[in-house]
Amino acid sequence: MKRFRNKYWAERMTKLVIGNILRYLLLIGLSFIILYPLILKLSTSFMTEEDLLDTLVVYIPRNFTLDNYKVVAKYTNYFTALKNTFFISFFCGIVQMFICSYIGYGLARFKFKGRGLVTMLMYFTILAPPSTFQTAMYLKFRYFDFFGIIKLFTGSTISLLDTFWPLAILSFTGFAFKNGLFIFMMRQYFKNIPEELEEAAYVDGSGVFRTYFKIILPLAKSMLLTVFLFSFAWQWTDTFYTRMFFSRIKTLSNALLKGFEGMMVAGKTLGLKNGQPLTIAYTGTMSLMVIAPLIIIYIFAQKSMTEGIERSGIVG
Repeated sequence: MKRFRNKYWAERMTKLVIGNILRYLLLIGLSFIILYPLILKLSTSFMTEEDLLDTLVVYIPRNFTLDNYKVVAKYTNYFTALKNTFFISFFCGIVQMFICSYIGYGLARFKFKGRGLVTMLMYFTILAPPSTFQTAMYLKFRYFDFFGIIKLFTGSTISLLDTFWPLAILSFTGFAFKNGLFIFMMRQYFKNIPEELEEAAYVDGSGVFRTYFKIILPLAKSMLLTVFLFSFAWQWTDTFYTRMFFSRIKTLSNALLKGFEGMMVAGKTLGLKNGQPLTIAYTGTMSLMVIAPLIIIYIFAQKSMTEGIERSGIVG
């Protein structure tokens, strides 16, 4: 009996060890596939042109330099774009966090005429590609008018392009980038909160708004933070709205698109040509400088983001 038990545990431990080894090998392989481009760009960003042309230099620079970052920051107006991008992303993230939670709470808790239609439109905004309504949205903000009131007093419409107003209006109305997904996430989260909490608050004399702000929102802190981080990250790297609304306002996304053009204009000074290793190093450095703030934020906020996704009830 003892011999049989020892054999059983030996086989079980062998299967467990082999399973763990295969699992870790798979995770290491997937991690390498994902991180390799980032590691390669990071290493080349610190290389001089001599290192880039030297076939013996692969990952570790022989002549460490920060000149690539200085050149990119100069010709892309990086710090101006960084300031504008942070303001836009932070503002839109805060507004969308509260607006989407408010709409999601209404869809989760209240029965009203047309709720099914509103829910269907929410799903439509998730499934429909933004390019479907790009032209209509552009024309709306290019010739902006509020029910004909502006044209009545001024005689013409106004243009909101190259201002922050288009993104602000879209955020406040719940139609901004990925807002349908955020509303769905908040709706699913609020549906998992016991209704007895609100019923007890109503019995104690608390109104709908007071119950929402005093009881419901504090319970949804992790989900609110998750929505804010998603909104912040997507707005940070957005090219759809920034290219459509901004031509003079500098952001990191259009700096990444236009910065290389700016460096090519200065090609006599930098000696840039398409396909050169130094050109590839500059473009890689630009992309690193764009995503670096997001990586830093994720390092500190990954735990809260994971908790919010786990408790959202999206799978339900």
